[in-house]
Amino acid sequence: MNQDAFIVTPGSKISLRKDYDPAYQDGYHEKAEAAQKLQANIQQLAQYQDILYAQNTYAVLIIFQAMDAAGKDSTIKHVMSGVNPQGFQVFSFKAPSDEELDHDYLWRSSKALPERGRIGIFNRSYYEELLVVRVHPEILNKQQLPHNHKGNQIWKQRFEEINNFEKYLVNNGVIILKFFLNVSKSEQKRRFLERIKYPEKNWKFSVNDVRERAFWDDYMQAYEEVFQHTSTDWAPWYIVPADRKWFTRLVVADIICAKLKQLNLKYPTVSEEHRQELLKAKYILEQEA
Repeated sequence: MNQDAFIVTPGSKISLRKDYDPAYQDGYHEKAEAAQKLQANIQQLAQYQDILYAQNTYAVLIIFQAMDAAGKDSTIKHVMSGVNPQGFQVFSFKAPSDEELDHDYLWRSSKALPERGRIGIFNRSYYEELLVVRVHPEILNKQQLPHNHKGNQIWKQRFEEINNFEKYLVNNGVIILKFFLNVSKSEQKRRFLERIKYPEKNWKFSVNDVRERAFWDDYMQAYEEVFQHTSTDWAPWYIVPADRKWFTRLVVADIICAKLKQLNLKYPTVSEEHRQELLKAKYILEQEA
């Protein structure tokens, strides 16, 4: 798979409407073909995760951002289906609590970072501070910031802070993968109507989801600026087509596997003293009646 087709070149200005097709399939025409490749990636990911956990050197942080109904939950569910639950954790970031508002905006994300040897997934993240907060700037009033910190310079400041935060994490062995699931407005509408139509999906839908559609263009502009300013050499953004969920899952799994492969992960080797202890234990077990 040509992963370069999805990555945002650091510092580049992009147009989601012109440069990225939400229905792009990279030559895959059959869902069954993609499913076979996805299953192979899932098995490979499970193996890499086992070694990652045993080596206990790196941590992996996977960030998902998207408009509503883009398929974040189902992508996480399918891609991570073969991974040992002890080796990864998922955090979904909703509106901040009163306690969280009493801290800086990165505080709640810092608390949720994965430990070494684990894969952490952020279903939405600190990037909401550059997206929903920018589209709805009145939210800043709840953040109890000093008055002179609420001007237009705050967005440039937060781009810089997040880049520095991610650079710090990478320098300390945290591998960061950032995915934007790029769903079209028409496909979002279809999925919303499906959630309303089927009772078992009603719980997924909120009338506020429809209200947010009115700000679609504002969100697209905010996302484009996020990609321009925070797709970096150490933590680039991947824009993943999301109109076909089966292809979305394949792309995400393929990129994660490729990144883990680059780490050249290996199971830890034991000392000579430990090896002798193993041989002694083996002898004792073999002598049992």
